[in-house]
Amino acid sequence: ITASLPTGSPPSTPQKSLILIDVREPAELTSTGIIPSAVSVPLASQPDALFLTEEEFETRFGFPKPGVKEDGEIVFYCKAGVRARAAAQLAVQAGYEAERIGVYDGSWLDWARKGGRVESYRDANQFN
Repeated sequence: ITASLPTGSPPSTPQKSLILIDVREPAELTSTGIIPSAVSVPLASQPDALFLTEEEFETRFGFPKPGVKEDGEIVFYCKAGVRARAAAQLAVQAGYEAERIGVYDGSWLDWARKGGRVESYRDANQFN
């Protein structure tokens, strides 16, 4: 399962929805930033996250469980791709449709190397 992400401006034609999930830990995100539009679900410290009910997920993370109510491909990334591949397998085990799951193989290192846009990460008291 692989995916590539555009680094420039969004295309002018409508694209299929893309749900981007960063599985790195908050300390990593604080030091590097996060890809715009990505949500943080740090699976090393929150390994049950994808198995939570919608309500449990939103209570813990402060935003809706990704991919439950919206259509489109779900793409996981981490620093180099290893944790993202594990996250993709975990998502399938948690009941996500395998054909909707992707992995950004180069992950953060590829994004940064290609000069992709970056947003500051704000840890808004997550993981209560």
